[in-house]
Amino acid sequence: MASSEKGEEVAQVEAPEAPQGYQYVNIDPVVQRRVVRKLDWNLIPLVMALYLVSFLDRSNIGNAQTAGLSKGPGSIHETDAQYQWLLTLFYIPYILFEWMALMWKVVPPHIWAFCTVFTWGVAATLQAAAFNWSGMMACRFFMAVAEAGYGPGLPYLLSFFYMRSEIGLRCGIFLSAAPFATCFAGALAYGITSGHSALTNWKLLFLVEGLPSILMAFVAWFFLPDSPEKARFLDAEEKEVARARAIRQVGQESGDRVGGINFKEVGLALIDIKNWLTALMYFSCNVSFSSLPVFLPTILTGMGFTSIHAQGLTAPPYFISFLTCIITTWIADRTRQRGLVIITLSIIGGVGYVILATCHGVGVRYFAIFLAAIGVFPAISNILPWVLNNQGTDTKRGTGMALLQMVGQCGPILGTRIFPSVQGPYYVKGMSICAAFMFFNGILALILRTYLDWQNKLADKREAEVAGAMTDEKTGNVAVENEGFGFRNIL
Repeated sequence: MASSEKGEEVAQVEAPEAPQGYQYVNIDPVVQRRVVRKLDWNLIPLVMALYLVSFLDRSNIGNAQTAGLSKGPGSIHETDAQYQWLLTLFYIPYILFEWMALMWKVVPPHIWAFCTVFTWGVAATLQAAAFNWSGMMACRFFMAVAEAGYGPGLPYLLSFFYMRSEIGLRCGIFLSAAPFATCFAGALAYGITSGHSALTNWKLLFLVEGLPSILMAFVAWFFLPDSPEKARFLDAEEKEVARARAIRQVGQESGDRVGGINFKEVGLALIDIKNWLTALMYFSCNVSFSSLPVFLPTILTGMGFTSIHAQGLTAPPYFISFLTCIITTWIADRTRQRGLVIITLSIIGGVGYVILATCHGVGVRYFAIFLAAIGVFPAISNILPWVLNNQGTDTKRGTGMALLQMVGQCGPILGTRIFPSVQGPYYVKGMSICAAFMFFNGILALILRTYLDWQNKLADKREAEVAGAMTDEKTGNVAVENEGFGFRNIL
């Protein structure tokens, strides 16, 4: 077995002699399906639950605002400008600490997950104890640092367990926790704010949604496997197949993949145009992604709904978006056409924001919110696995994800500051900016898809010149290098 970090997938082929850099790995397809099924049932629900509580803790400030965070008895009496800073501050440390996505490869995943989840859970819960704007700012700063170490690197973590033809749907499933969390937050906030608690509604909201994160940190410590070979839910035969799958993926056993970073691969990833295009795409989507959850209750209130009804009405658009995340990532995996899926979603989201910017009717504006949510969240769910699909080593994948997050998370700094209250209730400027970035995202996806197609044609031409080279990944001959035999970009 190769011990280097090189490789994308190495598979069984029938040939008298493997080309240099290849290995032949035998995998029982029946056992492999059993391994994937067990990973799906044991790993995905856990990372999805953790991502759900992280997004819940991050975005519930919008619900807290409509529940009396800024005004009324027990509020922190913040100004509109201070509220804008509460939203913006989160993304400053979130961007600065994006490099911690690579820590999934340096620290055993169950330890890293515990540290990050426990830290943000404590910070999120302590928001209920804040009695002024400065205290709230401090809580959100530490929450952002901890979440930067967890959520952005999750697709990278999943690449340790799944093949690149499998990872898109799994990313879509756990990323769908974002709209589902927003849906859940709306329903939960509705239940809390419609009651008559002895504790201020916004404080109770932070407590109810923060404490589960602390508990989930201990769940991660005991149940998150560091690698397939160390998963307690796999038997000996299944672990052997997991080792072979790891060799197909990167040329080494997954148990050996924690503990080091290849800095040469870091440099190659940083100059790869694919990573910069996906980073700009993520930036574009995040302008809309960050603003929709925190301002949607306010937008619905501006349509004439009471604050309590506005909380409840946020749920349906996000539930539809949750389903769309799963469906579109599955389609992209099956068709190997992730770019076309992203382009379609970008157009849908852009049209939704155009309607919100130009129409005043309550019914049509509420329908436009569905379009915006359907476009934004699923587009992001397909951008992240696109990075993993087209990088050949662990370090390249990790660096690509870190770059994607560091550039992409600058989008929320803009997105959270384009909806000042003085422009309500229609927020024409903010909606127009979001629409423009969604259409720009579609253009970037088209450019990247064209570039990837060009790379694939060059690879076809190279392999046609080498006698005995196989050009179809489905034959099972997959290269150790991104530029090697058998590797084809997913368009």
